Amino acid sequence: MSRAVAGLFAVACGLAVANVYYAQPLLDAMALELGLRPATVGVVVTVTQVGYGLGLLLLVPLGDLVERRRLVTGQMLLSVVALAVVGLAPTGAVLLTGMAVVGFLAVVTQVLVAFSATLAAPAERGRVVGLVTSGVVIGILLARTVAGVLADLAGWRSVYAVSAAVTLVVALLLGRVLPRERLRTRLSYPALLRSVFTLFVEEPVLRVRAVLAMLTFASFATLWTPLSLLLGAPPFSLSHTQIGLFGLAGLAGALGASRAGRFADHGHGNRTTTVALVILVVSWGAVLLTETSLWALGLGIVALDLALQAVHVTSQSELYAVRPEARSRLVAGYMVFYSIGSGAGSLGSTWVYAHAGWAGVCAQGAGIALVALVFWGLTRLSATRADARARSALG
Repeated sequence: MSRAVAGLFAVACGLAVANVYYAQPLLDAMALELGLRPATVGVVVTVTQVGYGLGLLLLVPLGDLVERRRLVTGQMLLSVVALAVVGLAPTGAVLLTGMAVVGFLAVVTQVLVAFSATLAAPAERGRVVGLVTSGVVIGILLARTVAGVLADLAGWRSVYAVSAAVTLVVALLLGRVLPRERLRTRLSYPALLRSVFTLFVEEPVLRVRAVLAMLTFASFATLWTPLSLLLGAPPFSLSHTQIGLFGLAGLAGALGASRAGRFADHGHGNRTTTVALVILVVSWGAVLLTETSLWALGLGIVALDLALQAVHVTSQSELYAVRPEARSRLVAGYMVFYSIGSGAGSLGSTWVYAHAGWAGVCAQGAGIALVALVFWGLTRLSATRADARARSALG
């Protein structure tokens, strides 16, 4: 897989996933214009994540059944329409419907990541997946910055108008660049969907990594959803542009994504996961100091994003090595749990912020991260004991 094609994959992934996260620094503006209550405005993010989860379950498995060139370009062209609906939404109900469809179609990101794993040579799969996933990381983080700048210049609706135009351009480029491929399965669509659940029974690595995705992304969403509410209110009273700039602090996560893929290629995936989860827990200590130090917030964001993406890339590298013929279904099952975690974290954090303040938000985020670390430790202990029993039986 050439670096140029991998770079285009990364750009497309970043753009698609950014559509899911543009709303986070815009929640206060959306609430004011469309009459949504501050305590419940997090439902905008949650609805998007619900749509994303449905897309993971219903669209991503099609990558093992339908030619991915057609699947990718079709999803991106439909995304143009959905983004236009959001940008023109006259009511909260239309906004929520449009955001759900945007989330549903944004799963093209996962189709592209699985496609890159197929095109890459086995010895460089972790590096290529890390590079493409770096585009996802940058898209997530720059989404807040871009959304903030455009909202201050031309209102929050301009964010979705610009994204629709850029998405159209990228869709046309992908239509010219993506290679054609032969189908890899003869399953019917219902059988294809059923096989996603079968993979959870057959592949322990999928079960473990899916739970980690749910917990780590729930911790991640806990930070970003109420952050605009905190920083937009006194004593900070930051503009959308200033709030969005905090997303740039997490660009170190892109470096973590690429490096974690290389570690996985060399057999250090489990160790990388352990270190990253410890960093995730500790990062919330810095985030807790936000009300007295924005520098502490920046440090916490760097650590949190670095840890999150290290776990995410390592998990994907592990999954793609298991069943080459079922990569789209594996990533679909894995990412459904990611979507559940993100949606639950977003909805829960806005409620906690309204009732327990920033300290309550940090307690939620740190608590979820700690659960993830304990869960991972127990799975490693169980695997170690199983290996010891196997060696004993052989000896």
